[in-house]
Amino acid sequence: MKKSVLTLIFFSIVTIVFAQDDAITKYFSKYDNDENFTHVTVTSRMFGLFANLDSEDQEDQELLDAISKVKGLRIIAKDDISTDEANALYKEAFKLIPTAQYDELMTVKDKESDMKFLIKEEGGIITELLMVIHGNNEFFLLSLIGDIDLKQISRLSKSMSIDGFEHLENIDKN
Repeated sequence: MKKSVLTLIFFSIVTIVFAQDDAITKYFSKYDNDENFTHVTVTSRMFGLFANLDSEDQEDQELLDAISKVKGLRIIAKDDISTDEANALYKEAFKLIPTAQYDELMTVKDKESDMKFLIKEEGGIITELLMVIHGNNEFFLLSLIGDIDLKQISRLSKSMSIDGFEHLENIDKN
């Protein structure tokens, strides 16, 4: 029941708007009115609501605490596209990402897709996580802002079956 409530709450988050002033925002803005893309935005207010929830389970409470520190989420995705279009969107995203400000955390490649995780750190705290994916028929860019606990984010996404985030489980093993 608790996981269902958490999943429902997180799914509800996906309908709210937030803004961020940087190259990533410019990329999102460029395609903001393009109905061929799926857009997901979430505000810090929605994530802050988690701070008011109580849980009897210590593990669930830790997850709620981690989520309440997230300030925003933004996703742009396009599927059912040509490989050339997916490649072009991927290359364009990396032209706009100020790579000097981000560290590559992990790359996952297979015959169907190329996925990169990048993080921005300030004072030893992860303040942004980027996930960029392109494959034969899709492009996906996610920006997660806040004080990010990768283990908790991975756990949450696992319960919700968010593609790509399951790879974050391997971070502590490396």
